Amino acid sequence: MDSSTHPSRARQMVLFFAVTLAVITYIDRVCISQAAPMMQEDLGLTKTQMGYAFAAFGWAYALFEIPGGWMWSLFTVATGWAWNLASLVVSRFLFGVGEAGCFPNLTKAFTLWFPVAERVKAQGILWLSARWGGAFTPLLVGWMLASGVEGKVGLGLHYKWVFLIFGLLGVVWALSFFRWFRDHPKDHPAVNAAELAHIGETEPPGDHAMPWARLVASRTVWMLWGQYFFMSYAWYFYITWFPTYLKEKFITLTDMERALLACVPLFFGGIGCLAAGMLSARLDRMLGSIARTRRWLGVVGMSVAGVMLLISMQTDAPVASVLAIGLAALCNDLAMPGAWGACMDVGGRHAGALSGSMNMMGNAGGAIAPMVVPLVLAATDNNWGMNITLFAVAYFLGAACWFFINSEERLHD
Repeated sequence: MDSSTHPSRARQMVLFFAVTLAVITYIDRVCISQAAPMMQEDLGLTKTQMGYAFAAFGWAYALFEIPGGWMWSLFTVATGWAWNLASLVVSRFLFGVGEAGCFPNLTKAFTLWFPVAERVKAQGILWLSARWGGAFTPLLVGWMLASGVEGKVGLGLHYKWVFLIFGLLGVVWALSFFRWFRDHPKDHPAVNAAELAHIGETEPPGDHAMPWARLVASRTVWMLWGQYFFMSYAWYFYITWFPTYLKEKFITLTDMERALLACVPLFFGGIGCLAAGMLSARLDRMLGSIARTRRWLGVVGMSVAGVMLLISMQTDAPVASVLAIGLAALCNDLAMPGAWGACMDVGGRHAGALSGSMNMMGNAGGAIAPMVVPLVLAATDNNWGMNITLFAVAYFLGAACWFFINSEERLHD
């Protein structure tokens, strides 16, 4: 270990790996939404059947949150090579299994590698990267799929090859991370004594067995689960059915115009994550505590998100409508760093399990939404407005949950 008096910056490498993983995972999960119309046509799927494929990822992601996941890249590749509904659902399910451990494990790594004062900032950067990785995926996929005829500029790849390329990115990341990472900074040769002192003691002593009884009895834990369930129910619209919504709602748009507009929600969401990270310290001083800051960012952010979705239905102008949806995504993500930061603080040495349980509940909501959308469309003569209204209601319910979250509570002694 380096004995220099200046702290090394190995923890920044941890953040780099976290950022690149977040980008890759969101590219992998968002690319199917842009390819969905082509896949439906190629595989002869109805909207309801495509909804099963979207939902398969969410259910697997939810169910395998706490056990953890591996090999998501292999199943990203398998998605593109599906030959019918059953193979597509299975590959998406296994892809969800593979991605399940990503963000809870990163949260645990942040808890061990970063001092308390740097954790929310790290979460903000992480989610900014995830959102922007997903934001530019529709445009990237649209360019890769465009055939170069009729004035289109693109590579003209079949969607199978797009999934293969994105899957291989994850393989490269996994090999690099496996060689470099250590569970605890004290075990890494690139960390000197000064950086260890700066990080501080991040592994609380005592029994590390998960206090399940205390977790289940905690109102804060239940409300963290609830707000993430409702948030994810609305959020999954942006990464599943949104390109289809644009295609059916604004029929005069070209393919590349729709791909560009499909970038808006996740791009604005990234701005929301960045804003939350930048505002948190100032709001902490104004409101007197981190817990109040997180609560009010959650309440205000999710409430305004619901309002903006309702406003988006009041105009038939594509740019104005999508801008309102983008602002909804921005306000959604004002709550994101605080939710994961609360898991780190409330969970302590159990941060990985608590954040995994929150993400499990969230992705249960995210799994339900893609199945509900085509059912509502079928019942309302293809009326997208009813689905948008349901997403807005979900945001309002999530905002209500935040009134009862106290991130000063602790699951450990």
